[in-house]
Amino acid sequence: MGINTIYQNAIINNIAHNIRKSKLLNIAIVFLSMVIIAILTSKNFLTRFNIQSVVRDLAFVSIIAIGQSCLLLLGELDLSVGKMASLSGVLSGLMMVNLGVPPALTFVCCLLFGVCFGIINGTIITRLRLNAMVVTIGMQGVYGGINLVITKGKAIVNIPQSIQFLGKGNLLEIPVPFVITIIILLIVLFLTQRTTFGRYIYAIGNNREAVEILGIDVDIVRTLVYGIVGMLSALTGILMVARLGASQPSIGDSWVMNSIAASVIGGVALTGGIGSPAGAVLGAAIISIIQNLIVLYGVNVYWQTAVSGVVVVLAISFDSIGTIIGEAKKRHKALAKRKTSYRHL
Repeated sequence: MGINTIYQNAIINNIAHNIRKSKLLNIAIVFLSMVIIAILTSKNFLTRFNIQSVVRDLAFVSIIAIGQSCLLLLGELDLSVGKMASLSGVLSGLMMVNLGVPPALTFVCCLLFGVCFGIINGTIITRLRLNAMVVTIGMQGVYGGINLVITKGKAIVNIPQSIQFLGKGNLLEIPVPFVITIIILLIVLFLTQRTTFGRYIYAIGNNREAVEILGIDVDIVRTLVYGIVGMLSALTGILMVARLGASQPSIGDSWVMNSIAASVIGGVALTGGIGSPAGAVLGAAIISIIQNLIVLYGVNVYWQTAVSGVVVVLAISFDSIGTIIGEAKKRHKALAKRKTSYRHL
């Protein structure tokens, strides 16, 4: 058996182990509990308008969270996703309204712009060996600055009606953005769980040095994942433009924190190698329900940001506490084995 076969088998086993550790079932139970609480405490939660509103809002956070979860599986993150989405949305408005570019061609071009933005981030991080958080904070300023230079802080209006269906429309009463989210999730799940590239992502997140020793080009994998994140950010920005009917410079301001919070709540480890993009979508759903209940209860909407921050801190804390307890149990078992071996001596 060659080293490549051994490597593939080891990674497959590792993925199965990580999927078990992602605790998707527990997260799904929490989500269902939140739904039951919402139904019992608010008579307006199950109304057609409210459900569609929640599902539509959920779609935008979910697409960003799917991309962010892929980076977290590598043990990295991107803090510029909101600004990449905003800039892509502004460029789409500029092309359709000011330059008269057809919406379909604009859609494709802006997705490519997003890929380029992500690859720029990934190239800077990998080639210069810089910290992802620091670089993406800087690039957040770059993309945001370009955004303001183009728009001068003003929205681009009169977006063509033909593309607004992607943001405002429904398919069999299901919001189109949510349908797109499910398609994206299925594609990314296949990519991460069923392909060699996905195995590399998990392997790098678990032990980057070991993967490098095996001859895998880690930097290429990392850069490609950043490119995917950029594309998903651009997609989300375009969908939001289609929903609003205008390209607003403020699009995506809250998506960074919510995408990280959704991923962490969904069982994706900040240290990399553990979790699933499906968990990130469940985490986004939990956040969306909490935010919706804040509105239904008549609480000031400005509390939404504070609640999201509290939720992510609690999620990180629970994950850390679980790790500490697990390590303590391992030490206790190891100590018990040593005592048993000493007695036999």
